[in-house]
Amino acid sequence: MKLSGASLSKRVDDSPVAGEDLHSIAKRILVGYLREKGLKHSSRRDRVLEVFLDTHDHLSTEDLHRLVKKTNPTIGYTTVYRTLKLLAHCGLAFEVDFQDGVARYEHSLNRRTHHHMVCTSCGDSVEFFAPEVEEVQRRIGDQFHFEPLRHSFQILGTCQACQRKNPHAG
Repeated sequence: MKLSGASLSKRVDDSPVAGEDLHSIAKRILVGYLREKGLKHSSRRDRVLEVFLDTHDHLSTEDLHRLVKKTNPTIGYTTVYRTLKLLAHCGLAFEVDFQDGVARYEHSLNRRTHHHMVCTSCGDSVEFFAPEVEEVQRRIGDQFHFEPLRHSFQILGTCQACQRKNPHAG
């Protein structure tokens, strides 16, 4: 199985879409979702969305709050927390669980399905593409007459740097 992305970078991002920029698309999706649910649209939620989309990391609520406060110190933790949950519910973010008890989020707009390798020693992660996993999802879905929407696939282990620090671990 050939893995794409792992040897080049720790993060695999898709190229920007032509035409309307991602911020505008994401804002339209969020505003539509808020309207559908009868929730309030605000400039604070827009700011959280903008900062979130500008990152290329797997962010916890605390991480994102720290970044948001740099641009608008009046935005509180609760606003960031609730906005992240809304982004996940409307499909603009995915929650990523690295098995360390911290919920992290990554943006999902214009991203291909990818997978993660997570070091259980230091918490570092590497993203990779594995088209074979997509094929397994399709095949199993067909076998059980199930329409899969998405899946989660992670490899937990020890990264090269941690292996060098402790060659007897793992």
